[in-house]
Amino acid sequence: METRFERVYGPHGDWVQLFAQDGAYIKTELVHESNSASYLTLDFWASEAAYDAFRKQHGAEYRALDLKCEGMTENEQEIGRFVRLSPE
Repeated sequence: METRFERVYGPHGDWVQLFAQDGAYIKTELVHESNSASYLTLDFWASEAAYDAFRKQHGAEYRALDLKCEGMTENEQEIGRFVRLSPE
């Protein structure tokens, strides 16, 4: 399941294809914890407001994809929303 998960949640996966419909989406990074089944997905947007607007506008598509991917995770949790303080 890890290979499928990495393909769907990775930088060219299904989530990126959905997010890329919006010009405020920047990129997604998928990070894997060594010797663990834990992953961290980092989605970068121009602003929190832009992400919230996207979720509102594409809510049905977001929920459908989330439901499709539900069987690939044991636990999913939003750990927070962060603002980058310095440019890349």
